[in-house]
Amino acid sequence: MNLSISDRPALILIDIQKGFDNIEYWGGQRNNPDAELRASELLHLWRNKGLPLYHIKHCSSIATSLLHATHPGNEFKDLVRPGPGEPIVKKNVNSAFIGTDLKAQLDAAKIKKLVIVGLTTDHCVSTTTRMAGNLGYESYLVADATATFNKKGFDGKNYPAEVIHETALASLHSEFATVVTTDSIMRIIEAGE
Repeated sequence: MNLSISDRPALILIDIQKGFDNIEYWGGQRNNPDAELRASELLHLWRNKGLPLYHIKHCSSIATSLLHATHPGNEFKDLVRPGPGEPIVKKNVNSAFIGTDLKAQLDAAKIKKLVIVGLTTDHCVSTTTRMAGNLGYESYLVADATATFNKKGFDGKNYPAEVIHETALASLHSEFATVVTTDSIMRIIEAGE
């Protein structure tokens, strides 16, 4: 892993919002129940080290969505609630780079490396990670700080959340990002090299 604290990597926390607590709404099954806890561990470390971080919030354009701005589910989960002055980037599509100023903020801060966590692995996390890779950022996707829900295929077949999660990670690894664990990232940042 070619990452060090001197790179000043940005932590990108994607859509860790209360609306995702309604597992039935999103598919009835979820993997990685500790994903938010792992993301919060990274968030606290980034804060303690004074590293850049960005909270991404999905503001659905669908009025009935649990992530619509008028719904309580739009709020960030308590474990990762933004602190004073921490940037919040609002989006209404799968990529945190589309229709937002995220790239402009990263570029203005001369950030070249990203550590990505959040929900959900196969939607907004994957889309943002793919676009980050295409835009030239060196990205590290944290497998145990991301999660998703089960999905039905076009033929009605049900795919378990863990299968969706693992295949999404496999599709991203080595092409758009390096897939890592929370512990491996924390060791590097805590070492302070």
